[in-house]
Amino acid sequence: MSLNRSEKEAVISEVTSLAAKAQTLVMAEYRGITVAAMDKLRVNARSNGVTLSVLKNTLARRAVAGSSFEVAGDQMTGPLIYGFSVDAVAAAKVVAEFAKTNDKLVIRAGVYGGKVLDVEGVKQLASIPSKEVLLAQLCGLLMSPISRTAVVLGALSAKKGEGAAAPAEAAAEPAAEPAAPAEDAAAA
Repeated sequence: MSLNRSEKEAVISEVTSLAAKAQTLVMAEYRGITVAAMDKLRVNARSNGVTLSVLKNTLARRAVAGSSFEVAGDQMTGPLIYGFSVDAVAAAKVVAEFAKTNDKLVIRAGVYGGKVLDVEGVKQLASIPSKEVLLAQLCGLLMSPISRTAVVLGALSAKKGEGAAAPAEAAAEPAAEPAAPAEDAAAA
């Protein structure tokens, strides 16, 4: 079914606004995928903040013209699904994970930072941990020296505590001895 001019302009403006906000674009060929599998992919994409669109390639080229995704214009051939994400790795992660379980989805290319990524580049981008995981790893690295110092200081204080316990016991024993002769003197 062909779109009329106003519908095409609406699609172009919608995709242009998506491209303006997005950091990453992933393109994959979807030939032979069942509708149920495609719905599953879309639900997963939506939950991860990725917008998936099946577009005519000429409309996609016009929509990304002037953006950082324009460099992938020559890759826009055949039946493609376009995944845009604001998160740098979300689109690559969603498409790569789905491609692992469904061999009909073939990753074609991607764009990140104004550079075209080949299939391996998209897979490498997908293998980068999420922002939350990276922040947790960074906190762990920052806490490591502090926790090591705390362990060493705790061990030192425990060692000093053992050495200090002996003089305390020695001080308690002489106090008990003078009390005993005083009782003997009172009894005599």
